[in-house]
Amino acid sequence: MSKMESTTLLLRQVNPQFYKDGRVLSIAFKPSTNHMGLLSVYDGDQIEPDAAWNHFTTKLGLASSGTWAVSVAEATSLDLPAKPMPLEDFPEHAAIDFRAHDDKARKAKAKLLAARAEVRGCLFAAPAPPPAA
Repeated sequence: MSKMESTTLLLRQVNPQFYKDGRVLSIAFKPSTNHMGLLSVYDGDQIEPDAAWNHFTTKLGLASSGTWAVSVAEATSLDLPAKPMPLEDFPEHAAIDFRAHDDKARKAKAKLLAARAEVRGCLFAAPAPPPAA
């Protein structure tokens, strides 16, 4: 298991529902209740933003408007540890751990993470659909 550095980018796929009017909504950076306080991300030292998007949309079959990121240092500055969590068929998997915080704090921290991702900008945008014939 690789160790992530403070500069490692944690790549997050943003569901099109969570990208409105050119902005990432904070819900994109808040773990859903069925993920037990862990926000799934890709370890940016192991996979490029475009490859992460392709994995998410093709192999996992999920929708993503693009790849955004926060650094390990940005997450840990909010008392959100980030750690590698490789899976058998997904070695680049990592997580940002929100478990030490209640829902109100999770919402506030997700808002700060989304703002930091916005400043960095989209690292890989979903290709535009082909024009209608």
